[in-house]
Amino acid sequence: MIARFAIPFFLFLGFVAIPAVIALLCRWLLPRRWWRKFAVATTLLIWSIVAYGLFCGFQQFQVRHVEYASADLPAAFDGYRIVHFSDAHVGTLDGSRQWMLQRAVDSINAQRADMIVFTGDMQNVVPGELATQVSYFRQLKAKDGVYAVLGNHDYAVYQNCDEAEKDANCQQTVRYIRDMGFDLLLNEHRIVRRDSDSIVVAGMENWGVVERMPRRGDVSQTLSRPTALRQHPAPFTVMLQHDPSCWREKILPESEAQLTLSGHTHGGQVSLLGWSPVSLNYREWGGMTYEGARAIYVSTGLGALIPFRLGLPGEIVVITLRSKR
Repeated sequence: MIARFAIPFFLFLGFVAIPAVIALLCRWLLPRRWWRKFAVATTLLIWSIVAYGLFCGFQQFQVRHVEYASADLPAAFDGYRIVHFSDAHVGTLDGSRQWMLQRAVDSINAQRADMIVFTGDMQNVVPGELATQVSYFRQLKAKDGVYAVLGNHDYAVYQNCDEAEKDANCQQTVRYIRDMGFDLLLNEHRIVRRDSDSIVVAGMENWGVVERMPRRGDVSQTLSRPTALRQHPAPFTVMLQHDPSCWREKILPESEAQLTLSGHTHGGQVSLLGWSPVSLNYREWGGMTYEGARAIYVSTGLGALIPFRLGLPGEIVVITLRSKR
């Protein structure tokens, strides 16, 4: 229910509630001859910020280039390019905003990636949002395929219905994502080969520290290998997991995955001189973070449930792998 009313609540908050509270504070705290002028000026400033974030900030977009070097990366994969995007929330990119989705697809294809990965939250609330967007994602092309995992929104957790209906809706979302041409990884992995070398792309189901979030991710199941191969060193692994809180809680202690790619936070959709309010809840909320030689990149997202961004545009990320010798 929260997700369904998020946009009306945000509009009420930005255009009515916050200005009203500030006006009351001005009336109580400022001299009589000043409080009205200050309240009006502050209200106009807040309205301008909200309007800018809705109609300009949300339409901004960037392609970010980063590198990750590892001694475990086979030489044949030096220079390997992965395009990572997350949190499409296509229900918000419908209708008059579909051009934004086409722009993102064109930008991703323009990178000529070896692999494309999507780290969850394709929908806002219901799978029906995806029906008109399938053709856009079918355009995505990469030499070694297009991979995806589910995000918390994709499990129908925000729908007001019983568990059986939620499960049926989640399965419909899975069908739509696969129909888009994604290899959807549900606690499983794939091997990508270059000559005699190989790396692994692994996809966990969602796992978050917040209890209301789905906790279906299983590191052991995701990386399980045939008994005959278990005595050999684990190959270089790119782990896909929607929620970055899983990295320290599960992925670091339970695996040897060198690089994890996540999303979920949207970077808070607001950045003030490099600070975001989401940093109060998430230790890793945007960009690359290292723990020794291992790292996580958290995408700040392509779209959002609430179409508002301030100082933090949507992004796709081109990650170039380097073999450190």
